Amino acid sequence: MADVFTLRAPLLVRYQNGKQCLIAEKFLHPEGLVYVKPFWLDSELPEVHLLKGEIKGEGPWKIGDVIIRLLSCADTEQAMEWAQWQQFLLSCPEQHAYHDNQQKRAIISQASFSD
Repeated sequence: MADVFTLRAPLLVRYQNGKQCLIAEKFLHPEGLVYVKPFWLDSELPEVHLLKGEIKGEGPWKIGDVIIRLLSCADTEQAMEWAQWQQFLLSCPEQHAYHDNQQKRAIISQASFSD
């Protein structure tokens, strides 16, 4: 499978306690991987998550105690959320931060991590 950072398919992160989150954006970080959920810029304080550790595997991927995998057809709720997210991205202006990697990185670099 592909490198997790070049893959364009929707991804889920699954925590050891069973909690799953849809990944809207992902970036390499010196300590592992940083990700955000869909609509992350819609709140006053964007929620940014850092998964610390070496990225292992070729899909699914493992970072520390969490697993990142492709969204599957069995993930109905997350698939609906992904469809809403994609529709929103198509409707928001090209100048919006959601479409600008430099802006996204700048916002993420100033955020505190939730995990």
